[in-house]
Amino acid sequence: MTKPLKVSGFVGLAVMMAVGLHQAMILAGGDAVPRWMIGGHAHLGVLSILAIVMGFAVPALEVTGTLRTAVTGLFIAGQWGVPGVVWLGEGLGLAFLVPTTLLWGSALIVAMLIMAYVAATRDATGSGSGPTGVAPADD
Repeated sequence: MTKPLKVSGFVGLAVMMAVGLHQAMILAGGDAVPRWMIGGHAHLGVLSILAIVMGFAVPALEVTGTLRTAVTGLFIAGQWGVPGVVWLGEGLGLAFLVPTTLLWGSALIVAMLIMAYVAATRDATGSGSGPTGVAPADD
């Protein structure tokens, strides 16, 4: 169930990079980049990096079952919802979507609070590293 977090994170970074290239072309043409485009770009970048981190943190903390499903779904919804509302609400003038930012932001907060709960209540005798399936590098 962590594969969706990792995939969403990497796809989000690819989209964020494409938007960054588009912003560079706007600047190269002598125009200013709209603030809403910059804001969505920044939010998607940070949240995509966090999605990748979450893809490793969930198994490391041995989050399972309903909590694992909730964390994954809530985080991905927030990862795309927050920048999506900025781009659609401000960029395309769909202002009626802007209030849903509270919903997407709340999804991210709940996912983080679930992870904080699991981290705080996890048995100290456990390894906390989770299954990796690979040998450590010989650097």
